[in-house]
Amino acid sequence: MTFHQIQLIKGSYQLVAALPAEAVGQLFYDRLFTTAPEVRPLFSRTSVPEQSRKLLATLTYVITRLDQLDSVVADVEALARRHVRYGVQEHHYDAVGQALLWTLEQGLGKAWTPEVQAAWQACYTLLSGAMLDATQRPEHLPSHTPH
Repeated sequence: MTFHQIQLIKGSYQLVAALPAEAVGQLFYDRLFTTAPEVRPLFSRTSVPEQSRKLLATLTYVITRLDQLDSVVADVEALARRHVRYGVQEHHYDAVGQALLWTLEQGLGKAWTPEVQAAWQACYTLLSGAMLDATQRPEHLPSHTPH
């Protein structure tokens, strides 16, 4: 990701973060459960409002640290390993990415430009790739973090 893409993501995320977390999360989970109904049982332990707050907290944490990519990658790798224990599978990442980008598009409206979309797509591709890599590597082996 370029510096400019990181700035686009941070700027656009400020608009989304200003919205109620439960509303953003409800939009995301409604979309996710519609497009990938098989993932619904993975979220049965937590209510959608609570899961929504966790989603936005995680996004906020990651987005505010995008310029410290090595530490972000290490954190999302740990998150991915936890998600494996919950039953998350490789093909779920595509569904989550599509639901996330769709939710951002809905939340940003006219601010969702092709350039903003490309930046978010690059970010999700990078981070989900790191997460998938972490799930296929023994925990004791170091990651190959991008620079």
